[in-house]
Amino acid sequence: MNMKNKNHENRNDCAREHEFALIVSRQDAPNELTEEVEAALFEAGCDDATLSIQRGLFYLEFSRQAPSLQDAILSAIAAVRKAGLGLMVWRVDECDLVTPSEIARRIDRSRQLIHQYMTGQRGPGKFPPPVCHLTEGSPLWAWCAVSHWLVTNDLLRPEEGWNAQVVAAINNWLESAIQKAQNPKLVKEIAGSLR
Repeated sequence: MNMKNKNHENRNDCAREHEFALIVSRQDAPNELTEEVEAALFEAGCDDATLSIQRGLFYLEFSRQAPSLQDAILSAIAAVRKAGLGLMVWRVDECDLVTPSEIARRIDRSRQLIHQYMTGQRGPGKFPPPVCHLTEGSPLWAWCAVSHWLVTNDLLRPEEGWNAQVVAAINNWLESAIQKAQNPKLVKEIAGSLR
């Protein structure tokens, strides 16, 4: 259902358009596209989003005016919560784990060049190490670490690197909040052990 009809009242002259998606779930009710859900989200400030259901979860695709991506995402999360439907934002739909092919696609370079960066054959060296699947032959890298390296070495615009950090930080916080809600005792035990 498309809710992109009404202009936000709080938009200002230095705002730019930011596109992103939020994955959302209803806590105590089935995720169904009803007029009630659509109207509540629209009135809460999600009038710049397209709402659908993907794999049993609400999927809101935003095209939001804001001074920064951080402002856009945080205001969208606040609007979802304001709707009063018992909705929990699971994450910004942006994967932080990437393959060399995905890194190449994101920066519009060849996979061979990315491999050369990783091995130190080209570039300044010290490419970030992979973060998981180290022994499985298909390791994955954290995009926020890779984008930081790319920005540091003038291979990516600083804004793109910052946006990767913002999305990773928001998703880490959301995941932590979900863990605390689902099993507060376990989270407390682990937090106490790791301090």
